[in-house]
Amino acid sequence: MSVAGLIDVPEALRTYFDVALTDLDGVLFRGNEPVKYAADQVAAARKAGMKFVFVTNNAARPPRMAAAKLGSVRIPAEREDVVTSAQAGVALMAEHIPAGSRVMVVGGNGLSEAVTAAGFKLATAAIERPAAVIQGWNPTMQWRDLEEAAYAIEAGAAYFATNLDKNIPTEFGLAPGNGAMVQVLVVTTGVVPQASGKPHALIFHLAAERAQARRPIVIGDRLDTDIGGARNAGYPGLLVLTGVNSAADVLAAPPGERPALIARDLRCLGEPHRAPRREGRYWVVGSSRAWMDGNRLVVEDALSPAGAPSNEAIRVGAAAVWAAADDGVLLDRSSIPPGFSKGF
Repeated sequence: MSVAGLIDVPEALRTYFDVALTDLDGVLFRGNEPVKYAADQVAAARKAGMKFVFVTNNAARPPRMAAAKLGSVRIPAEREDVVTSAQAGVALMAEHIPAGSRVMVVGGNGLSEAVTAAGFKLATAAIERPAAVIQGWNPTMQWRDLEEAAYAIEAGAAYFATNLDKNIPTEFGLAPGNGAMVQVLVVTTGVVPQASGKPHALIFHLAAERAQARRPIVIGDRLDTDIGGARNAGYPGLLVLTGVNSAADVLAAPPGERPALIARDLRCLGEPHRAPRREGRYWVVGSSRAWMDGNRLVVEDALSPAGAPSNEAIRVGAAAVWAAADDGVLLDRSSIPPGFSKGF
């Protein structure tokens, strides 16, 4: 690991790591649109021996539906290849309430199926006195669902959430995520739920155990959930810039959300990941170098012919800014190269 936290992998990532614990939205597809290069790169990595377990905070889709969605973007998958926050949420809930209890689900079919598969009974109204309320993302959620959940929580039901994502990437932009809807019940009841999905370690450990991973890597597009979760689980996290977070966001990442690896897209799986090295005031990798001039970032060779920063330029920029931040120097964001704020 370099001084700034990026790791050096001298061979192709798809041969160095044995299992990729991979996010879906923003990494493999956005809404109904496939992410560029994703299908081909997953196929090439599998051919090289890398296994994939698809780890999603979307609790609305049962694993079979998530597998079908992957198939629609040319990424073959079986239901056993998918670990959802619904499964992790139910595993967490089972540690706190008696087996066979009544549970109110505020979410989609994927969450209801996970609850019943674990032996719990479904409650649809607070009058049934459920032992717990568990909430997951559901685009068809109605006010009445939240009303009954609020009454149940106020009456003493334990409160769980599959994840606290504030938003989700779609082909149209960012849409409200489960965390946004959770806030409705938090504000109403004053009760904060226990959460199980990313960035909590449980969902990653479940996925790694399922694949019997020896050297796993987490792949995601979000710093707060995917990369923060990778750190919580003790696995290296690869941030790809095809979803929620941009290279500019990477520069501002707090220590607990800094990725171990950074790349523009999944083509990086066929490449080594060279970490920047420090040479005096400079951070250098390949033909790119960066340094801090006071509180301003300077990046050389930052732009590819297409006008976007290369992987190397993003890494040296991150290394320079993180090292300065750890020394108490805060970045002047006006000095960030324009291409760092673009998606890829």
